[in-house]
Amino acid sequence: MKMSDMLATLAENARIFEERMGAWQAEMSKNSEDAMEQARKWQETTVQRQEEVNRQLRTYMEGASEQVRNQWQQMQATWETQFEKLRQQGEEMRANASKMTGGTEGKGFADWSEAYAAQMVAFAQKMQGEAANAIASATEARAKSGDKKKT
Repeated sequence: MKMSDMLATLAENARIFEERMGAWQAEMSKNSEDAMEQARKWQETTVQRQEEVNRQLRTYMEGASEQVRNQWQQMQATWETQFEKLRQQGEEMRANASKMTGGTEGKGFADWSEAYAAQMVAFAQKMQGEAANAIASATEARAKSGDKKKT
């Protein structure tokens, strides 16, 4: 192979590589935009669900006794305190992780952030499980109290 042919082949390979890189970057950018749009939609529905839960809670509290209200306020304060501690710990870990350089292709912080998000989703799912158990207990208690009224 002549030197000129080799250089022409290298130049052609470089051109093809640049085209592929451009296509890959465009695809990655599109995927990133899609992920951000999904995150925004998730956040919007989460806010709507939270508003609905708050509305239901206000309705329940209107009919509750003073003792139940006081106990609820105490639980709510405890949960808020625990959540704030978790949030602060998350911020500390995020600050430490932002200094990372390892991970997949040198994307230590990006890898950490994905793992953190997955962990928070798992935690939220556990809390949803607790909420489902509470709803089941409430439904069962209402059914039992309804049975007593009928007899």
